[in-house]
Amino acid sequence: MKIKRLERNAPCWCGSGKKYKSCHLAFDDKLRRYELMGHIVPGHELIKTEKDIEGIRKSAVINIAVLDEIGEKIHAGMSTQEIDDIVMTTTSKMGGIPADLGYEGYPKSVCTSVNDEVCHGIPSKDVILKDGDIVNVDCSTILNGYFSDSSRMFLIGDVSPEKKRLCEVTKECVEIGLSYVKPWTFLGDMGSAVHQHALKNGYSVVREIGGHGCGNAFHEEPFVSYVSKPGTEMLMVPGMVFTIEPMVNMGKDGIFTDADNGWTVRTADGKPSAQWEIEVLVTEEGAEILSY
Repeated sequence: MKIKRLERNAPCWCGSGKKYKSCHLAFDDKLRRYELMGHIVPGHELIKTEKDIEGIRKSAVINIAVLDEIGEKIHAGMSTQEIDDIVMTTTSKMGGIPADLGYEGYPKSVCTSVNDEVCHGIPSKDVILKDGDIVNVDCSTILNGYFSDSSRMFLIGDVSPEKKRLCEVTKECVEIGLSYVKPWTFLGDMGSAVHQHALKNGYSVVREIGGHGCGNAFHEEPFVSYVSKPGTEMLMVPGMVFTIEPMVNMGKDGIFTDADNGWTVRTADGKPSAQWEIEVLVTEEGAEILSY
């Protein structure tokens, strides 16, 4: 069994200092019931303590500030390397570390994905933003060992109605996903709602790449799919932290990774893709947005 009960009078595993019987015993019994029914449940390592949550919130303050700074300065004629410079400068000034830099060999401080780039676009002085471009800036921050992660779409100059609508619907997908984050329901409920909204608007959702747990590490369990079915995937419970970040394509859902740099993911049909990302905490009542 994944969820094991402690002795009733033992200190609770969450670090609260309370006895297990008056802290997480009932919580663990409920998890065990779902587990016995065959559902995927989170282990204790995925349940954030109050200390963890406070640390993630502080990290998110930097993450949000960085994206706000980019929003004020981004413009046509700017290189994506200049965006990377803003991320490094602002993050460092506020006492944080860009989580992307050096992660599994990634060479920059942020991901900048333009037009048909789905994700992991590498900033470069040679990539100049043009009037009509759409760009996703995916920023991740470490502060005192705690991780925050979010991204936004930026529309450069006079963007076509088709690209603008893609970005708007993708943001709606995230908002709908957020509305489905409720304790003791399933990630599949949320993922299915996201998928259905994209399909209803004539778009597709990337299958191979999704959201993830986050907070004590950059990428934690669970993998968060946005093409899932209701009643499936991991049970959402209070204390879980993960990202909602569907990648929505104007065309088909096929993708490929750039063979030259090994990182940048593009749409197979060359049509635009959009993504918004928020980091959320599951609460007793629903969800709290930590980073956006």
